[in-house]
Amino acid sequence: MADQVPEIIFFDVYGTLAGFDPPREQIQQRAATAFDMELDREGLDRGYRDADHFMAQQNASAPVRLMSPADRALFFARYEQIVLSGAGHDVDLELAGKIWNRVRSQEYGWALFEDVVPGFERLRSNGFRVAAISNMPYGEQEMCETLGLSGHVEFAVTSGDAGVEKPDPRMFRTALERAGVAASKALMVGDSITSDLRAAEAVGMSAVLMDRYNNHPEHDEHPRVKDVYGVAELLGD
Repeated sequence: MADQVPEIIFFDVYGTLAGFDPPREQIQQRAATAFDMELDREGLDRGYRDADHFMAQQNASAPVRLMSPADRALFFARYEQIVLSGAGHDVDLELAGKIWNRVRSQEYGWALFEDVVPGFERLRSNGFRVAAISNMPYGEQEMCETLGLSGHVEFAVTSGDAGVEKPDPRMFRTALERAGVAASKALMVGDSITSDLRAAEAVGMSAVLMDRYNNHPEHDEHPRVKDVYGVAELLGD
């Protein structure tokens, strides 16, 4: 990270500020139980790490949002296949698609991690501006109200509003324009090395890895934190 103290800190949302509610391991286990499969928690974390990297690569070339229904179904069958592989189950695409459909059929939502709101208050009390950049397909107002981010972030740039996905540089440039700051005065915090960190650096921002699930214990390309408190500590609080 650059030595210059940032004026504004941008946070990714999924995996960085919020996760599934109920937690993703419960949702996956419920789906897998129908097929007599037991899933290991640590294995699932590895599987999601690899599957989310697969999604980041896809969005960099041909966004999932723009796929036909058939191609999207195939993509998520492959996504689920990667998740399950991390958990020690090698299944074919047909079975992976069936399990994914079981995942999707459940009622679940999103919830902020417990450290987010108090962590933001700590950052803001120390003079930092806080905003979000997310590939979620919702508009800014809907996403912030749904997650309880309203009043805690200055603004959010979403794929639903921007019409593009990270790692597209337009996401970051739009956020910088709204903030009215130069890239050198902005920090990006996210869990995806490809879509969040390197993409932000490509437009001149600095970057920090949010590694809540300990997916990258040996990563030394960027500063690494476990929660929002870690960001505050990294910045000298």
